[in-house]
Amino acid sequence: MGSTVCRAVDDDPGLDLVAAVDPHHVGLDMHQVTGLDKDFLVSADGQAFLDAGVDVVVDFTHVDAARENLLFLARHGIHAVTGTTGFTDADYERFGAAFSRSNCVIAPNFAIGAVLMMRFAELAAPYFETAEITELHHDNKLDAPSGTAMLTAERMAAASQQWAPDPTKTELLDGARGGEGPSGIRVHSLRLRGMVAHQEVILGTTGQTLSIRHDSYDRASFMPGVVLAVKAVADRPGLTIGLDVLLDL
Repeated sequence: MGSTVCRAVDDDPGLDLVAAVDPHHVGLDMHQVTGLDKDFLVSADGQAFLDAGVDVVVDFTHVDAARENLLFLARHGIHAVTGTTGFTDADYERFGAAFSRSNCVIAPNFAIGAVLMMRFAELAAPYFETAEITELHHDNKLDAPSGTAMLTAERMAAASQQWAPDPTKTELLDGARGGEGPSGIRVHSLRLRGMVAHQEVILGTTGQTLSIRHDSYDRASFMPGVVLAVKAVADRPGLTIGLDVLLDL
């Protein structure tokens, strides 16, 4: 994701790529890491952002690292855009308080199609009594369920309080019915090689079902949303959660 973000920023005529941080690739030439010819090397920590005078930092890391990264950026008045998932409500409260000199956009999914999928599921929710979510990701994803799946369930639960209870009385295998999300909406997580990021929402009512699915086959699918957030973050005071706000959905 880091290399893909670097290339997307460099490709946009309205943006300049001026620094890159990755503790695992410190000292490497940017051409080695991203294929871009830049006059700086990959750095070890956030000091590189201060030295380069960056306006916005894009963070795609592990949640433990992202917590520290975002607070560092907030302390130094640098805008932040992150697609890292796994943050808690306490994290959001901390970020909301910290970003007073600069702003932050956190989006569990930067694919515009995925954002539309969540909105469509939210709109459909009041017309159905049952719904389940299946999210499918590559086998290097560490958290489950995905942030996109959790946000989808939360928005569907907020859109309707009329959900039928789960009829299951016995599970032959623990967890066979997935995890119980908001309002009892079940969420299932698959981790498979060959996948990138996929999600299907199935809603059911008498005599019919509705399936809403989104598939990201390449990490390039996230880049239009990342670039949008980078350009918009300066005009979004404090903490913004979700790309849909930037799309006026």
